[in-house]
Amino acid sequence: MEAENQTKFSKFLLLGLSEDPELQPLFFGLFLSMYVVAVLGNLSIILAVTSDSHLHTPMYFFLFNLSFVDICCITTTVPKMLVNIQTQNKDISYIGCLTQVYFFMIFAALDNFLLTMMAYDRFVAICHPLHYTVIMNPRLCVLLVLVSWVIIFLVSLLHIVLITRLNFCIDTEMPHFFCELTQIIKVACSDTHINYIFLYVLTALMGVFPLSGILFSYSQIVSSLMRMSSAGRKYKAFSTCGSHLSVVSLFYGTGLWVCLSSAVTHSSQTSSIASVLYTVVTPMLNPFIYSLRNKDVKGALGRLLCRAGSCPR
Repeated sequence: MEAENQTKFSKFLLLGLSEDPELQPLFFGLFLSMYVVAVLGNLSIILAVTSDSHLHTPMYFFLFNLSFVDICCITTTVPKMLVNIQTQNKDISYIGCLTQVYFFMIFAALDNFLLTMMAYDRFVAICHPLHYTVIMNPRLCVLLVLVSWVIIFLVSLLHIVLITRLNFCIDTEMPHFFCELTQIIKVACSDTHINYIFLYVLTALMGVFPLSGILFSYSQIVSSLMRMSSAGRKYKAFSTCGSHLSVVSLFYGTGLWVCLSSAVTHSSQTSSIASVLYTVVTPMLNPFIYSLRNKDVKGALGRLLCRAGSCPR
């Protein structure tokens, strides 16, 4: 098939997780349920943080942003998949595909950066408690988030500009349930060396540095905890890190599985299933991890539900 530049009339075909028609109702119900749970769970965290003055601290400011980003991330991919299943139409326009790639890259990278900020916040709180309010002041917290947004917007835009230089065959099939950057580069009909170089360099920079920051923060936290004489103080200090460590493990664990499944196996279905964990399951579980393992969040959610139900105080 002759390669042609994509135009506004061009489209991709998303093959999804399976082409078996009998499985489509099951996929629709499963992903709709996970989407609703993820949105409601993260929205509950957002409402709890904004409505409770006890949670107006740097740690919960970052948690608020993480929940917002998780809602945006899952909304970027799942609704289009549900529409395609319901209408039995696998099409996604060229512009729609680029838009999906652009925003998914932004929100996935922001998750990474926010987890790093939260690790730094715990490092300052445990290792430098007397200077915590001075170091983690509101201006610094807002600046960290804004700088992250700007950097990620520009990097994602550069990826999109490089994709627009590629040629694609008409009605190119993509063995995935959403438009992912690596999948688009794979199905291009023109030379993609520049795209891959840029992808690997930026992935290394934006993946290694945040992860290194997290590892450094927790190495210092562990070192500080080892110097504490009181077992009670150790437990109390480390318990504040439990939820964050669980979310970090889930985020990087599923992300690593996606990378390894893409590199080791040539099965597109295996890679797609691994991506489900990264793009759908992780945003769905994050609010439960924070609400179940964090007394402050549980208390705020309880007070929020009590006010909603007009409970007597």
